[in-house]
Amino acid sequence: MNKRLAIVTTHPIQYNAPLFKLLTERNIVDIKVFYTFSQSQAGSLFDAGFAKIIEWDIPLLNGYEYLFINNTAKKPGTWHFRGIKNPTLISSIEEWGPDAVLVYGWSFKSHLQCIRYFKNKIPVLFRGDSNLIDKKSGFTKSIRNLLLKWVYRNVDHALYVGTANKLYYLKNGLKENQLTFAPHAIDNDRFCSNEQLFKRKALQRRLELGITEKDIVFLFAGKLEPKKNPELLIKAFQHLEGKAHLIIVGNGVLEKKIQGKTQSANIHFLAFQNQLEMPIIYRMGDVFVLPSSGPGETWGLAVNEAMASSSPVIVSDKCGSAFDLVQNGKNGYVFRSTDIEDLSKKMKLMLDKNIVRVMGERSKQIIKYWSFEIICIEIEKIMQGLKGVHIRINNQN
Repeated sequence: MNKRLAIVTTHPIQYNAPLFKLLTERNIVDIKVFYTFSQSQAGSLFDAGFAKIIEWDIPLLNGYEYLFINNTAKKPGTWHFRGIKNPTLISSIEEWGPDAVLVYGWSFKSHLQCIRYFKNKIPVLFRGDSNLIDKKSGFTKSIRNLLLKWVYRNVDHALYVGTANKLYYLKNGLKENQLTFAPHAIDNDRFCSNEQLFKRKALQRRLELGITEKDIVFLFAGKLEPKKNPELLIKAFQHLEGKAHLIIVGNGVLEKKIQGKTQSANIHFLAFQNQLEMPIIYRMGDVFVLPSSGPGETWGLAVNEAMASSSPVIVSDKCGSAFDLVQNGKNGYVFRSTDIEDLSKKMKLMLDKNIVRVMGERSKQIIKYWSFEIICIEIEKIMQGLKGVHIRINNQN
């Protein structure tokens, strides 16, 4: 009989749904996902970062068992602690009868209640991607450190997504034997498959923008918001003196400001592109750049997507992914956040098509080891290793 794992997360996203489906297909652990932001059940939500309503064009609820739990918060939302309030969450989980519970994120009222309730009843697993990159100081830092250590005393085991995330857990009281590496991953197959088709479509879209196959193109794709700092990339690109092109893909609060200040035939703006288009979009660029300055750029999963699309990457040292995915001089470069000169210098190193091609192949090889399969294996190991010392919750209690 398979062990049962209840998974608590706010809403369906493209980075989790394929993982849940794969866990189900492997049939080593039985899972059920409990979605706490019931307002997302309609399939479309307003995304403040993109400043528009988003409805993903890939299926997010296929292939695994799930349940939307009614969210009764007065101001429902995933951007504040009291925005997720689910009076029936715990009873719904108990009714299903799990051997363990995995909670994504603690900074919602219901999620924290869930963690505290199940502590010492069944094993409490936790997944998040916070890190210590954004330095804090003073009284606020001391209070937050105390809060975090209190929260993580209620966690039996954490799945860390990368080096910076692991250091964060160790800093906040978890021990080495409570941590398991379960990498931040995307659906690599979706970005790697149909390589030739994606390349042909990408080239066609480049030509429509007046960009030839021989041109070097730097690409940014994401939310046009201060945290991502796309303005820095534009300024650094202007130091290249017309030797390349830059494509900015996305929408957001900085959109009008950036476009209004940019007067260059070599800088091209594309609106938000949905998931099915992204493997093509990444191949429109030769080099992907994530110039984030933070605070709160915990990882940057666009880096994974670009690497799976055979792209070298230039990433700010404020991104969690920079610690693990970028091998300087091998598949890209890490630059000092907010340093225009350093970013421009790294971009100039990527103006050779042969260098870009070799680095892109290395990116594709590196990202193979950051996969959903590895996450599944690690979760299955944890579940199979449960000693039965906790009380299994079921509807007969």
